[in-house]
Amino acid sequence: GPNTVYVQVVAAGSREAGAAVYVFSEFNRYLFNCGEGTQRAMQEHKLKISHLDSIFLSRVAWANVGGLPGMILTLKAMGLQRCVFLGPPKLQNYLKAIRLFPGPLKRMDLAVQLHTEPEYKDETMTVYQIPLTGKSLAAESTLPQSPGASTQGGNSPKGDTGPGSPRAAQQSLEEGKKKGSPKKTGGEQKCASRHPDLVMAFLCKIHPKKGKFLAAKAQEMGLPVGTPAILPIITALKNGESITFEGRELFPEELCTPTDPGPVFIVLECPHEGFVDAICENETFRRYQEGLPENKVALVIHMTPESVLRDSRYQQWLERFGPGTQHLVLNENSSTVHNPRSYKIQTQLNLIHPEIFPLLTTYQSKEEEAVYSVPIVRGECLLKYHFRPQQEWQRDAVTVCDHDAFVSEALDLPNFQTRVKECKESLSAVPGNVGAYPEIVFLGTGSAIPMKIRNVSSTLVNTSSTRSLLLDCGEGTFGQLCRHYGEQVDQVLCNIVAVFVSHMHTDHHSGLLNILMERRRAFATLGQAFIPLFLVAPEQIMPWLHEYHNHCEEILGDIRMITSQSLVKGCENIKPKAKWFVSALLENYDLAEFQTCEVQHCKNAFACSMIHKSGWKVVYSGDTMPCMALVQMGKNATLLIHEATLEDGMEKEAIEKTHSTTSQAIQTGMKMNAEFIMLNHFSQRYAKIPLFSEDFSEKVGIAFDHMRVRFGDFLTIPKLIPPLKALFADDIVEMEERKEKREMRLLKETALVLDELAGGENKEAPCQKRKQAKNHQELPNKKLKTVN
Repeated sequence: GPNTVYVQVVAAGSREAGAAVYVFSEFNRYLFNCGEGTQRAMQEHKLKISHLDSIFLSRVAWANVGGLPGMILTLKAMGLQRCVFLGPPKLQNYLKAIRLFPGPLKRMDLAVQLHTEPEYKDETMTVYQIPLTGKSLAAESTLPQSPGASTQGGNSPKGDTGPGSPRAAQQSLEEGKKKGSPKKTGGEQKCASRHPDLVMAFLCKIHPKKGKFLAAKAQEMGLPVGTPAILPIITALKNGESITFEGRELFPEELCTPTDPGPVFIVLECPHEGFVDAICENETFRRYQEGLPENKVALVIHMTPESVLRDSRYQQWLERFGPGTQHLVLNENSSTVHNPRSYKIQTQLNLIHPEIFPLLTTYQSKEEEAVYSVPIVRGECLLKYHFRPQQEWQRDAVTVCDHDAFVSEALDLPNFQTRVKECKESLSAVPGNVGAYPEIVFLGTGSAIPMKIRNVSSTLVNTSSTRSLLLDCGEGTFGQLCRHYGEQVDQVLCNIVAVFVSHMHTDHHSGLLNILMERRRAFATLGQAFIPLFLVAPEQIMPWLHEYHNHCEEILGDIRMITSQSLVKGCENIKPKAKWFVSALLENYDLAEFQTCEVQHCKNAFACSMIHKSGWKVVYSGDTMPCMALVQMGKNATLLIHEATLEDGMEKEAIEKTHSTTSQAIQTGMKMNAEFIMLNHFSQRYAKIPLFSEDFSEKVGIAFDHMRVRFGDFLTIPKLIPPLKALFADDIVEMEERKEKREMRLLKETALVLDELAGGENKEAPCQKRKQAKNHQELPNKKLKTVN
């Protein structure tokens, strides 16, 4: 058996992070559940994703599986060809559904091991899957009033949809929906009859570890230590057998430390009270509560809402494990911070401009905590429980957010305070006529996969105090909303009437389902009548949504689909129903026009433009190379939000990846005569700040996660660049050096090609001349960069 085994909390159950744990041994790594943001947290906290052998999923609910597409793409990018998944039968349906996404997900070998197959076994442990069948909750008579609504508020236990309710609303989604989910059929509510879901509990037995041979004691007893003759003696004693040596019987307990029988731990999700009886009556659990030494449970991990923890049946069941068992609870009452780097950057940016860079907050559950007679440990991000070498809690890695330390670190940077002071002085001359709306909140400004500082694509456009629209919706968008709005998040969710998805790449839409589910919960929490959401997206999103709806959780009642194809100017094939949706969409936001155009990225990628009745115009590029259709649609925009994935000098890579460089994005804005250009969707190689191009002007700004922009800020944003350069000076130097190395490499390659073309004559001289000429040209540029 392994020498070192511990379990570590990745996500402590809070509303924005879900519950996920990582198990480590020197032989294997495992993940239990993978909600949105799991990959981001693991990357930030250096939990090695590349070494994951298996991912265990207790239930196919978005809270547990929402992070899998991003996680699988990351594993694929790291060269992992195969990953084993264990969980309920629906898991196969889910993995089949995500293969509908374009790109590498189609080609990954995703093996599923069901509970009907033999137990999972490797070098570290044996895992037994324990299926639990719940009962649907009885509160299904109180359905939301709106046609087309799935039962969310109605099936929540004991009024748990009140403010600060536990995850029950989301966690009981499929339970209520199996029986009572109304679907839209000519406005009627029709019930779908489905079997209640299986939840999978995991009983994990770490392999026994043989005792250590006590060599010093053996030497004292005259055994042939250090000679080949000792080997069979050691083997027999470590296997627990007595052996006779020179007429003397030797016993294992004399010469070996005791065998460690191998700790047992249980990972258990109980989504709501409907599962309590199944857990309490389960025979396997009962055997581990009888106090037999070989069945002693070291730790039970409860992914369980507070309402279940307060249930007397569950309390009695938990206490039957006895005083020697530790209990770890992961639920919404956790107040831990999962992304401290994000909080740190925002705290430092806030020193530059507190309105444009507001401080982050958290969503805090107000639910009363259950009281137990046995000790219960509440989950915190990176909290560890060691099974070996000895059983103990370890808190030294637990994340902390030290606001004062973040501030003093920024203030100690060379020139930072001076640049901030100069910036504030220059801003005093800027007219302060900032209208409150529209307000643009950048929630995710990175590309491809979520990273510690920049999340993937999502931008919130607040058109008024009661109406908001999401432009793209990458993984973790809901978590970003929680960190930005805290206690107000439910109201913001209810304000979102439409989501625009630019194209089908995972980093632009895999946060959508969580928004749908949390939005439904928000309507129930605030006691408001549920209204489905307008989804403006390529029609190619529908097979995925249908597949998930039919085989995992019902979601189609939450959306009214408007295809992006139908909003392209001159498109005449719009259906009457969609026509009504479009006019309702315009009316909701007080818009005169909402238009799309196809852009140059993958197939069926779109940009959008919205014109408000008061005259302002916001244009969003989605992902694209420079594109004339976008320039035409965006003519005279008030604000262009344009992707700038790569820096200048990487035009070749930009063409290969069908993205834009910084200067290309700025030139697109200039061609359309945009009043202001905000650059976003930066490659994750520019984690903190992208490189500034020569085209930067007083019309250009760089987007950061959680940045809040109003039209009145256009004069302010360019003045923030000097303090931003001071804050990220080290990163800029590092990127400049990388750029220089890349340019030198290209130069050498070009020189070699030219030499070959010249037939190799007089190789040395022209090469030297070219280098000198290039260096001569570069000098003024370098000076410019330092002056800026």
